[in-house]
Amino acid sequence: MSRSISFNTSESSGPGGLGPRGLAVIVALAIGGLITLGAALGSFYTVQPGERTVITRLGNISRVADPGLNFKFPYIEAATPISVRNHVLTFDKVQTYSKDQQPADIRVSVNFEIAHDGVAEVLSEYGSENAMIDRVLKPRVYSTFKTVFGQYTAVTSIQERAKLNADVSDSIAKAVNSNSPIRVTSVQIENIDFSDAYEKSIEQRMLAEVEVQKLRQNAEREKVQAEITVTVARANADAVRQKAMAEAEATKLRGNAEAEAIRARGAALRDNPALIELVQAERWNGVLPTQMIPNSTVPFLNVGK
Repeated sequence: MSRSISFNTSESSGPGGLGPRGLAVIVALAIGGLITLGAALGSFYTVQPGERTVITRLGNISRVADPGLNFKFPYIEAATPISVRNHVLTFDKVQTYSKDQQPADIRVSVNFEIAHDGVAEVLSEYGSENAMIDRVLKPRVYSTFKTVFGQYTAVTSIQERAKLNADVSDSIAKAVNSNSPIRVTSVQIENIDFSDAYEKSIEQRMLAEVEVQKLRQNAEREKVQAEITVTVARANADAVRQKAMAEAEATKLRGNAEAEAIRARGAALRDNPALIELVQAERWNGVLPTQMIPNSTVPFLNVGK
């Protein structure tokens, strides 16, 4: 009996006529290609401007990469970008009390950034930027703001808004910047909202102050007008007095002049008795009297013997 050996290619060959070993080789090559491609793609990364990238090797921080194209070992190193740009965090409703126990809801915005040399700490100590904000920035802002605002009364918090804002900004910066990679650059109090009852009382007080100020202005105006009237009256009185004094002085001067003239005339008559006859002769018009008393002398014709 003869024997024949035959191979069942339909059972021992894979697709396309390949055997198990051929398929294994193809799969291995495909996996190797994918690994190689992944390694090539994962070896290079780009750090954007305004960011720093923390490189961890097997879970441990290896280094911090600056902006630009960088290289890392594939599969054993991971890259985590951290933003160092300026950010704004707004606290829409900080509930607190003033020094005089007035409740207030305050809107505050905080500008901050992560220090360039602190990005590794963000990842190592907090795990992420958001976790750091929740654990460091928010609690310190709340507690510090309430402490500073509690030093102001409701009135002074409005009247001294600039000083309050400066005190809050300085205090929050000191509280947050200490022992953390966060750097607070500015704080802005955007709105202070007191209770409706208090705001109404403030409005009424302001109206009363406006009315008082108006009355004071009217009183000042009347005072000024009265001072003007007194000044004008004094000026008129001074003018009348000066005029009277001038007239009296003129009368006095005229009297003195007349008296002096009389004295001079009297002295002249006393020194020269014939002056009277001379004056009469000068004033005579040359006409003799038409009637004369018997044995009387003819005027101006008294001739000495």
